Amino acid sequence: FIVRPDMVEEEQDKLISTLESAVSSSGGKVKSMERMGKRRLAYTVRRFHDGIYILLTVEGGGALIHELERRLRVTEPVIKFLTVRIDEEQKRLDKIKKLREARRKPAPAPAETGGETAAVTA
Repeated sequence: FIVRPDMVEEEQDKLISTLESAVSSSGGKVKSMERMGKRRLAYTVRRFHDGIYILLTVEGGGALIHELERRLRVTEPVIKFLTVRIDEEQKRLDKIKKLREARRKPAPAPAETGGETAAVTA
């Protein structure tokens, strides 16, 4: 999600802890949280040209995601958010990785000759 660029770090911590507690109370699990920093937005959102990006990776069901999206929607400092299902993407990446491993079979060792060499003259 993206928050206002003027939001101080203590407020960000409070918002993140609120969202993490909402996830845990709904039976989910926060896998990771990454602050990506202040970046320029591609277009103006709520009169802001910049925003602070925060990536929150959550594991849970549909009800949990619905509740998390509801909280993000009504939280005033959040100017934009996007929810992406990554388990299907992860399955696809694992499948591609297995195919690449199968193609990378070890090369057969070169056949050895009896030590004799033949010279050809023309």
